[in-house]
Amino acid sequence: MFLRLAHQHRQFVQDLVMNLQALAIVLERRGYPASCYTCGDQMNSASFMVSLGNNHLIRFLVSDYGITWTEMRDDRELMKLEGAEAINQLQELANLVKQSAPAYAGGKALAKKS
Repeated sequence: MFLRLAHQHRQFVQDLVMNLQALAIVLERRGYPASCYTCGDQMNSASFMVSLGNNHLIRFLVSDYGITWTEMRDDRELMKLEGAEAINQLQELANLVKQSAPAYAGGKALAKKS
């Protein structure tokens, strides 16, 4: 049972990393500085970042050790979520990108960078 769960977890992390890479590409095309870095070719971890302007930054980290969403403004941490809550916040960002709405940050719509 535990080997099966470990395999499912690895698959989940890989799927999440692929989706983060796609989200970074879409955000870049919409004019937001975004990046998604992975280590190695196994896609078992990633660091996703997007700047929403006005020194407002979102960082999403995923690895075998955990998942975190950190939102910062002016180098100060505004919000840090882990696990399912972090993924829910990421989904909100992705939903707004799909709707072609301005970027999302903590419940507020922000303007694109100049």
